[in-house]
Amino acid sequence: MKRWKLVTCAVASLTALPLAVAVPAGAAPTGRYRAEIRRTAYGIPHVKAADYAGLGFGEGYAFARDNVCVEASRLVTLAGERSRYFGPDAANDDPLTGTSNLDSDVYEQAELRSGVVRRLIAQPAPLGPTREVRDVVRGYVAGYNRFLRDTGVSRLPDPTCRGAAWVRPMTELDVYRDLYHVVQLEGAEQAIAPIVNATPPTAGAPARAKPPVLPKADAGSNAYGLGRDATRGTGGMVLANPHFPWNGIGRFYQVQLTIPGRLNVTGAALYGTPLVEIGHTEHLAWSHTVSTAARAVFYRLTLAPGDPTAYLVDGHREAMTRRTVTVQVRGADGRLSSVSRTLYDSRYGPVLADGWTTTYAYAIRDVNARNVRAMNTWLAMDQADSVAQLRTAQDTYQGIPFTNTIAADSTGQAYYADASVAPHVTDEQLKSCAVDGPEPTLDGSASRCAWGNDPDAIEPGIFGPSRAPRLSRTDYVTNANNSPWLTNPDAPLTGFPQIFGDTGTPRSLRTRLGLDMVKQRLAGTDGLGPRGFDLTTLRRTMLGDRDLSAELLRDQLVAYCREHPTLTATDGSPVDVRDACRVLAAWDSRTDPGSRGAVLWREFLNGASSPALFRTPFDPAHPVTTPRDLNTADPAVGRALADAVQRMASLRVPLDEPLGAAQRYAGIAIPGCPGGEGCFNAIYPASPDLQANGTYPDVTSGSSFIMAVSLTPAGPRASTILTYSESANPNSPHHTDQTRLFSAKQWVPDRFTDADITADPAYRTTRVTG
Repeated sequence: MKRWKLVTCAVASLTALPLAVAVPAGAAPTGRYRAEIRRTAYGIPHVKAADYAGLGFGEGYAFARDNVCVEASRLVTLAGERSRYFGPDAANDDPLTGTSNLDSDVYEQAELRSGVVRRLIAQPAPLGPTREVRDVVRGYVAGYNRFLRDTGVSRLPDPTCRGAAWVRPMTELDVYRDLYHVVQLEGAEQAIAPIVNATPPTAGAPARAKPPVLPKADAGSNAYGLGRDATRGTGGMVLANPHFPWNGIGRFYQVQLTIPGRLNVTGAALYGTPLVEIGHTEHLAWSHTVSTAARAVFYRLTLAPGDPTAYLVDGHREAMTRRTVTVQVRGADGRLSSVSRTLYDSRYGPVLADGWTTTYAYAIRDVNARNVRAMNTWLAMDQADSVAQLRTAQDTYQGIPFTNTIAADSTGQAYYADASVAPHVTDEQLKSCAVDGPEPTLDGSASRCAWGNDPDAIEPGIFGPSRAPRLSRTDYVTNANNSPWLTNPDAPLTGFPQIFGDTGTPRSLRTRLGLDMVKQRLAGTDGLGPRGFDLTTLRRTMLGDRDLSAELLRDQLVAYCREHPTLTATDGSPVDVRDACRVLAAWDSRTDPGSRGAVLWREFLNGASSPALFRTPFDPAHPVTTPRDLNTADPAVGRALADAVQRMASLRVPLDEPLGAAQRYAGIAIPGCPGGEGCFNAIYPASPDLQANGTYPDVTSGSSFIMAVSLTPAGPRASTILTYSESANPNSPHHTDQTRLFSAKQWVPDRFTDADITADPAYRTTRVTG
């Protein structure tokens, strides 16, 4: 079943390509690249090479074949040229930032011209890239460009960019700059528009006294690390369930990377990054979840009297620096014009538009603004084979940008750490330096409010590893984007700096459900058989599609509407809710594609988001089971059900509409629901509201790369699902093949060993050289 294809040619110098960047000092000289790309079912590539440069070459080539147009669009973004090709007003290619093309271009051009990334990658390791990382990046770029040259822009397999003038080769600087954006995802990347639109106040201009607000990136995750006391064997297990965008540059690419005797890792890499960020080796598996630790700290600047572009620190005047950036913009008539913006900076970071008055201004300082060592960390983790080695990798490079780590190994050790980069802001500073603004906002006029240092920190201004929340267990650790506090309720984490997150506060319904699923499985009370996890029960737990809000409140709502068969809608009209009661009573409280009642329940919750929805409030002594009980004394409850029935009738949507008829992606029924509703399998349509056609808009984010791994003495056994499939190319056979599996709750067997790979009936291989 082997199909061999040999591609050879002398490698072209990268510096001959448009916008190429010279290889940084310390990188290996350019030579020939060799890799074998072995594909198994669903197009999953298993890349094997003799060295890191060859490994990167094979991955870059495979990734380009599957997703060249998404990456080509990203390269336009990194060049600050989206307005030139696509106009200024459309959203850029990154759904996690929600930025217009024009704002994105100004931001990118300013960063590119500042040379910040060039300076950072010129540093020696550990702050700059290691030799192995440089080799992987060099090879990745060469592989991507090799596919582009071999295929030709006019013959690209994806019609999205076939023949497009904006398709260009990749450079090494592109990869590092893309990483630089990834690490600032929970910080400055969310403030692009306020940064590029900041201007000093002028007479007659609208007041901007309101402090800035930093939105959170639309990203999250669930993860379990299960130790030997929670499994049916002697080894550990990991469940990875990141919630990331289903479209654009924020997608994951499933890949295995192997250098015999040196590296063997499989899992998922964010588009454009040449390393596995979530995955497993032979005896270790790990995942990441978005952490609650602050990445961005705001500083309120006290402005110098009479000059809104200068500020005071300890009574001394400092002038803001300014940079003017000009970008090319294509108008509706196709003609290009120039648009210029001036950006303002302070000692703390960029100055923001909102809140800039004649008295105060706000600046944002991102803790990851000097972090290009994230790839060092991930490569060291990709080489790790135990929890101890993973911890050493993270402590050595300290580059995890904004996530928790949940891991387990074949000895049955489970491990949690918020080893992410966190600003060194003490609890005392949070109290004494706090001023008006988004949390945390510190007083920029006092040097005592500057970030501190730790002796074990890799750079000034961050907390060292010894201060980070960590927990090692032989039963389990979990996280679903709440703070470290209840990683395991039997061993609450406390005493860490407040900047990492809170304690003693309500947990999300998704966190509570995740903990309850573990509790029931360990007790054997979930209907899945004898207590303890194995691969089958872990998969079934993940895709059980329970809805905790329904489990907590549905029966009480049914009782209420049976007592009140007619309820008053918001517009004052009476609504007969008897059919709604029957539908909800018959619903299985799950969000499977065939579940009848899930749509009605979501419409009810959309209108019932009252602070008084729960009758029993949160109790810190019972944090996993409170708040609870439906507050039927609140009139909003009855109105919400009446409104839901009324709205569904107006859209001609049956009250018992199956969820899969309303929630879809590319025409495929999708299970799950938004995490705030209480679903572990978090799924987010573009809007929470039913549209005029009676369906939700297509799913745009949520469960993405799902991985269940059992680490046995005989090696890893695992199953995966890439929910939106391996290729963004609509013409690819692997565009929605795994999406259909996800709809049917089926999994892909993880093929890790050579024997497993070559035994796959879909096995085929390509040898690439350059």
